[in-house]
Amino acid sequence: MNDRYDAGYGSDQYELVGYDEYGQPVYRPITAQQQPQQTYDPYAGQGYGYDPYTDAGRQTASPYDTGQHVPSYDTGQQAPVHDTGQPPPAPGYDPYNAAGQTGYDSYGQTATGGRQPRVAEQTARIPQQADPVDEPAEPRQGERDYRTEQFAFVEEPDGDSEDVIDWLNFTENRTERREEAKRRARSRTIALVVVLALVAAGGIGYLWYAGKLPGLSSSAAKGGTTTSAAAQKRDVVVVHLHNTAGGGTSTALLVDNTTTKQGSTVLLPNSLALTDDDGTTTTLAKSVDDDGSSGTRDQLDTVLGTNIEGTWRLDTPYLQNLVELVGNIDIDTNTDVPAPGAKKKGEEPLVSKGKDQTLGGKAAVAYATYRASGEAQDAQLERFGQVMQGVLRKLSSDPSAATVTVQTLAQILDPSLTDKDLGTFLAKLADLAKGGDYKTALLPVQNDGTLSAQTSSSVVKDILGGTAKSPSAGSAVRVSVQNATGVKDNTEKARVVLVNGGYTFLEGGTASGTRTTSQVLYSGAADKENATEVAKTLGLDAKDVARGTVGSGADVSVVLGQDYKPSSS
Repeated sequence: MNDRYDAGYGSDQYELVGYDEYGQPVYRPITAQQQPQQTYDPYAGQGYGYDPYTDAGRQTASPYDTGQHVPSYDTGQQAPVHDTGQPPPAPGYDPYNAAGQTGYDSYGQTATGGRQPRVAEQTARIPQQADPVDEPAEPRQGERDYRTEQFAFVEEPDGDSEDVIDWLNFTENRTERREEAKRRARSRTIALVVVLALVAAGGIGYLWYAGKLPGLSSSAAKGGTTTSAAAQKRDVVVVHLHNTAGGGTSTALLVDNTTTKQGSTVLLPNSLALTDDDGTTTTLAKSVDDDGSSGTRDQLDTVLGTNIEGTWRLDTPYLQNLVELVGNIDIDTNTDVPAPGAKKKGEEPLVSKGKDQTLGGKAAVAYATYRASGEAQDAQLERFGQVMQGVLRKLSSDPSAATVTVQTLAQILDPSLTDKDLGTFLAKLADLAKGGDYKTALLPVQNDGTLSAQTSSSVVKDILGGTAKSPSAGSAVRVSVQNATGVKDNTEKARVVLVNGGYTFLEGGTASGTRTTSQVLYSGAADKENATEVAKTLGLDAKDVARGTVGSGADVSVVLGQDYKPSSS
């Protein structure tokens, strides 16, 4: 569509003055002095009948052509003019003010009778000219004028940017690896601390369970702080070593304290005083020879207050085989033992004195039965105890394997003790001996074979749990008699009286000094009546009966004083 403000309308004409920065033509109005006096044909510039598709510069004359050439500029935006069949308007005709009314010109100014000159600086809008591109508004005061050419836009990264990205990725990956390594190290440290804590807790728990913690050891338990000695459970087997070559016997008690997890060997001297079935006083050595296994076990129970479960008769040939079966033993020997039958001095001994000596079966038997001239029997007992503990350290802790070892010996055992029972019992002791929870103790006796008060509190009470057993219904009351009259025969006279009265006599020995008055003691209220009857039987006064400490294995203890008159009994 053509613009109605085409050049040629009215008297306003324009001339080309140049091109703006965008390449568009710029016109300015021609003043009245510059305008030629001519009749302006508004269609002359357009070229009436002009064919835009004809050769450049060819123009068809218009019937309204004044004959004056007006330059025409094709902007590329002009549409072809169609012939409407109407005559062109007269010169000076304003199609928008046909009635001659006062209106507004194309610049918005009120139209007057005469035309107003245009401002020279104003840029005219010329027909066939493209709309000027809107220029940016003038910056306000205080604002900076930013133009497009002041900014540089990065369309593609250069080569350095890739290097920077690679370096950032490398740095980030290295940081992540370091953090991951730190996390793994922390996790491993925590896991190690947890494992060490569990191991420490388990070790302390085991020591507590085994009674090896300071203040909570088995000795404290045996002292009664946790479980009283009498309440602790023990398995006891008596072993008699018969020396088939040199004669004589050696006796020991093998004790497994299942409460405190402690094992012990209690060596019993042959001079230990016992009382046989008819009340006659005898010794351990004679009891083993005369009464046999069953009788001796019962007498030991009576004197020591124990509960022996079985008897193991071990002849020296079987001991030799046992040592060889376990693969020899290692012990610290305390003397040189000559070879059997050696007569000359200076010959190499069968067993040499020293630490950590390895002994075979024959050497072990020789060391266990050796007793030097003039040496007390206690020394030989201690060597026997060393050999027994050495055997237990080499014996298997597995009950089945230990049972096979016992069966391989092919010895004849007491009917109350089977191969399986003995093998299981020895396996338990072997485990304690290997763990260091095993000891050997000698039962001290006085010269007359009786037990002292100190013996009762140290060995009998602590190791064997030796407290006087309450007699069962119908059983005889056991009476221990100690002679403090100064007359040796009074002990035998008192024994006869008590045995005739239905009591079991226990030898209490002879006191180191004499006493003026006699004394009858009982430990529990249940034994008070029995103590009173014993006093009457011996012809003693009822005022001599009192509650006190009673010897081990006895129900009533009697101390005969100078006021005791055997004739009156």
